[in-house]
Amino acid sequence: MNFPENLKYTKDHEWILVEGNTATVGITDFAQGELGDIVFIDIATEGETLEAHAMFGSVEAVKTVSELFMPVSGEIIELNAGLDNSPESVNSDPYGDGWMVKINLSNPSEVDGLLSAADYKALIGA
Repeated sequence: MNFPENLKYTKDHEWILVEGNTATVGITDFAQGELGDIVFIDIATEGETLEAHAMFGSVEAVKTVSELFMPVSGEIIELNAGLDNSPESVNSDPYGDGWMVKINLSNPSEVDGLLSAADYKALIGA
């Protein structure tokens, strides 16, 4: 399993890549593996400002549906339109083509409370 060191992670299995005051969010390699074959991504929160830990969408796999949670507070400024036709890219490339949303950070200091790659590996026992 892959856990890039330049990302931060949540206990809910989301990752975040912070670049200035914007960030990209997706689910981890571990999460996509646990879900299995992803068939649909439902995110209808573009343009909304959500608090950390608020649900921003869901992932539907063959056998289950899992909610997606904001790692930090912010406004969702972009959805990954490529997931409409290729939701399986979350399985094949969770940290690349499988990203889910881009956000404008409301409170950048919240990032400091997220897990490092080492902390996340310890959480999942990897």
